[in-house]
Amino acid sequence: MNQLLDPRARHLLKSLIAQHIHDGAPVGSRMLAKSSGLDISAATIRNIMADLEELGLLAAPHTSAGRVPTAQGYRVFVDSLIQVEPLAAMQMNQLRETMNPAAGTQSLLANAGEMLSAMSHFVGVVSSPQRGQFAFRHIDFVALDGNRVLVILVFTDNEVQNRIINTRRIFSPGELEQTAQYLNHQFAGRPLADIRAALVRELRDTKDEMQKVLSAAVELSEHAFETSNDEVLLTGQTRLMAAPEMSDVERLRDLFDAFSRKREILGLLERCMKAPGVRVFIGEESGLAPLDACTVITAPYGSQGKVLGVLGVIGPTRMAYERVIPMVQATADLLGQALNPDGPTP
Repeated sequence: MNQLLDPRARHLLKSLIAQHIHDGAPVGSRMLAKSSGLDISAATIRNIMADLEELGLLAAPHTSAGRVPTAQGYRVFVDSLIQVEPLAAMQMNQLRETMNPAAGTQSLLANAGEMLSAMSHFVGVVSSPQRGQFAFRHIDFVALDGNRVLVILVFTDNEVQNRIINTRRIFSPGELEQTAQYLNHQFAGRPLADIRAALVRELRDTKDEMQKVLSAAVELSEHAFETSNDEVLLTGQTRLMAAPEMSDVERLRDLFDAFSRKREILGLLERCMKAPGVRVFIGEESGLAPLDACTVITAPYGSQGKVLGVLGVIGPTRMAYERVIPMVQATADLLGQALNPDGPTP
């Protein structure tokens, strides 16, 4: 599409979209003649605008003489007409202050989502990593009533989880203590996802007095180390109500329904896990009908070379892309740095 536009048409398209993003109103030829800086007549501008409309890049709302960009117009704008600059130093400092490596992972994720929402005035979204990707530091088992056992897991990222599991038989306090000591000694510092498979291998290979301890460890870890599906944190949903583009009550209701279900949003974020860098989904590109009037800007975040999740912003298609794109990228970089404090500073 971009190849079909001559430099003058590209310049006018860029000027029109920038003007529309700024004030939200349809842009007419007279306004565009002033804002574009080109020494051409309003009649010539009208002809070019008509050509851009025929290409599907602009639309004329109702009976207005002005034009607004379509989703396809925004796509050309984002892909080839804007120049994204690094995030301003003041905003970088604000982000760094909220990304304290001493905080637990959940606090860091919540802070990242809140900062994205506050800085963009849209919805901040962050997918949580699975616990199975994190190494545990310490584990304790506490016998409850009957076959129930309280599991206290302390992870290396400062998160603490308490889980109540149901076992197939009753374990004595001594068995639980012995099993915890074995797991702490043998497996501290390893991800949960690796431990149970290692236990099963050891149980299969051993024939000595350790078999009883290993059998207990296998059964307890079967439930204690289960990892739930990733979750998604959404922040600042009500900020979208201030956007004029979201004034349609039915559209807003569908959007908030999608936010409450979260499953579809999570599916979109999971599609971005394997793609490095920032991705921009404009309108129908997200594949989610409730987001047809929205843009989703995402970037993966990770630690020690491993992608842990995806964060981003959901807002109306009329947004300051050159400002929001570097904001999303910087937040992903700083979140990854906070989760891996020994790594290089971005």
